[in-house]
Amino acid sequence: MEKQAYFYGTGKRKTAVAQVRLLPGNGAIMVNGKPYEELFPRLEHRRIIVQPLIVTDNIGNYNAVVKVAGGGTTGQGGAISHGIARALVKVDENLRPVLRHHGLLTRDSRVKERKKAGLKRARKAPQYTKR
Repeated sequence: MEKQAYFYGTGKRKTAVAQVRLLPGNGAIMVNGKPYEELFPRLEHRRIIVQPLIVTDNIGNYNAVVKVAGGGTTGQGGAISHGIARALVKVDENLRPVLRHHGLLTRDSRVKERKKAGLKRARKAPQYTKR
């Protein structure tokens, strides 16, 4: 069996979908052709993106090339993290328990609830007036 050039993982969060390719390298993460620091100025989003690499001690071992679409910055950050975690499992199956323990392989299924008829938002009812 020949060695793969890269490892692939798809991550999702809210309405964002990230396609992640992990290549052996020095730790650079490119999102839509730009460094991830440029697209994610908030430190919390950056921390979420690199968390799977930190947890598995692979922070300087792989370059990530990511295509992400849909959602906002928080959703995209979560999708990238999910995709990196799935790709790391394809690199080494022994990383699965560590990633599972930190909740990085579980797809966060929370999405915005739809608006209901007769309500102002999904659950907010119009103000009640007694008189």
